[in-house]
Amino acid sequence: MSTANFNIMGAAGQGAITGKKGNVDETISGFRGLFDEKKGGLEQRKTNYMPMVNNFYDMVTDIYEYGWGQSFHFAPRNKSETFETSVFRHEVYLAHKMEMKRGTKYIDIGCGVGAPGRAMARVSEAHVVGINNNEYQIEKCRKYVKSYGPADLCSYVQSDFMNLSKVLQPESLDGAFHVEAMCHAPDKVAAFKEVFKVLKPGALFGGYDWVVTHLFDPNNEVHQKIKKGIELGNSLPELPLFSFVIEALKTAGFEVIEHRDLAADFSEQTDIPWYDSLDARYTDLKNFPHTTIGMWVSHQLIRTMETLRLAPKGTTSVHDLLVTTAKDLVAGGKTGTFTPMYFFLARKPLNNKK
Repeated sequence: MSTANFNIMGAAGQGAITGKKGNVDETISGFRGLFDEKKGGLEQRKTNYMPMVNNFYDMVTDIYEYGWGQSFHFAPRNKSETFETSVFRHEVYLAHKMEMKRGTKYIDIGCGVGAPGRAMARVSEAHVVGINNNEYQIEKCRKYVKSYGPADLCSYVQSDFMNLSKVLQPESLDGAFHVEAMCHAPDKVAAFKEVFKVLKPGALFGGYDWVVTHLFDPNNEVHQKIKKGIELGNSLPELPLFSFVIEALKTAGFEVIEHRDLAADFSEQTDIPWYDSLDARYTDLKNFPHTTIGMWVSHQLIRTMETLRLAPKGTTSVHDLLVTTAKDLVAGGKTGTFTPMYFFLARKPLNNKK
């Protein structure tokens, strides 16, 4: 997901944008190259998904934290809620649907810096094992759970979620979930099959997926531009149609219990759009940075900081990447062609024969 460019300035000023690896300029140059259709395009991204995603999160993890918080996801929001409350409710809803409870063990696939898993463990008293292939984020997970808890309910394993069965025992877990993470998988069926292997028969698997909706028209140039912009700005191999995710679950062996786009429940009378924090508005201070003037000002300031070596070389490019993808996310939300919260709940059959 993307964050506000106003806060990218703050992160750059604090040196946060260096992330795990300081050579930002070289990293973002190589990252952009993976989205060059003349150099392989989609197949190149699928083949190189691990370094692509790792490099992306090395660059943006601290920026996300500074500008968005430790839960790297969107959420439906009622007008009575603060942004933080809506994020927490989104996590608790998933814990409820997953039937998490004391004495059970779940995996949080692609756990980020651990905030959703910690919240879900705290409210359910289930044990949550965070899975993440990014070393920098795993370090943060362990640091935060030690500082904020619940240390007795959360643990972490550094692993690629395409190879879960290599680090986890077969049929050993009571459930699995992901929060906007498996959109990075280069092969949905293969990823879901790995989850299937480590779950006990009857266990639940649920999550929130990034997908294009039934309103997406592959022959519409505007829709394609939005889709490609979201893929580039969020390090995704390819955004699938929502139905592809559901079919991939079934192919992997799961029984799909329910699925729907939570963003489609939006009511203008009672709710705030999920993309509101990224939308450009001159009348709202927190949204001003996304206006044309706001983006120009932040670009100039960050470029100046980079010139004065107050921010590492390449910081301006990272800023511009995230600003652009914020526009694409908003456009995807306004056209209804994209959702970051396609909810699914599936079960591994009790009489598993896979």
